[in-house]
Amino acid sequence: MRPLLLTLLLLCPASFAATLTLELPDGKHDVTTEQLLANPKAQDIEIPADVSYNRTMHYRAVPLATLLQGVKPADHLQAVALDGFAAELPAAPLLAEKGSRAWLAIEEADEPWPKLGDGKPSAGPFYLVWTDPQAAGIGPEQWPFQVASIRYLKPLAERFPALLPAKNAAEPVQKGFAQFQKNCLACHRLNGAGDSQFGPDLNIPHNPTEYFAAGYLKQYIRDPQSLRHWPEARMKGFAAAVISNQELDEIVAYLKHMAGRKVKAGG
Repeated sequence: MRPLLLTLLLLCPASFAATLTLELPDGKHDVTTEQLLANPKAQDIEIPADVSYNRTMHYRAVPLATLLQGVKPADHLQAVALDGFAAELPAAPLLAEKGSRAWLAIEEADEPWPKLGDGKPSAGPFYLVWTDPQAAGIGPEQWPFQVASIRYLKPLAERFPALLPAKNAAEPVQKGFAQFQKNCLACHRLNGAGDSQFGPDLNIPHNPTEYFAAGYLKQYIRDPQSLRHWPEARMKGFAAAVISNQELDEIVAYLKHMAGRKVKAGG
């Protein structure tokens, strides 16, 4: 099966013109912003609690499933943003038509979206948003904005064995690995493994469980600014509604386990 690659080429930022090139299992397709907006399934949607804007937003959007011809629920996709953020996405939620539903929001020239902050661009021209995200436990890392590419890939464990815990690792460690994939790998690598160019490696040269005093790592994950405050900080933190206390314990258990499994990816 050929990889799926959805690349974004910005032709004219002032007019929000962009071209999406899709390499799907059934071949290569080029789609312009105008074509997407004219898609018969494009519609106006309301996002009550937008992850990026922290308020209700309205978008012209296309169900993402309509763009993923040939992709199956068991497949794995990756959405990469212009800044190197790389969201690992199981295909099943992206293809769902009930419950949580994934949409490709498209920024329109005559209705530009707000900037994400002072000196920052908007979330456009393409932004993966969700309606009813709670139904499938969709977390904030599954809302990539300024999407530059979406690719069909082999499963994460197959691509990056350096991320795997030991086969006989305790259940909390195994569950922590699943939570790490969902919530951490979009920004970080571990043992040099991963595709993100956004944040630091979490095992090489040192694992955070090796230098954070007891309890402070969890506090940092919950609210980074409470420990290290600086204006350009990018990590927003994870509230209990996104990562429960048990899931947070599992992530820390995985990280602590991996501190004893330092190996350079590919080494």
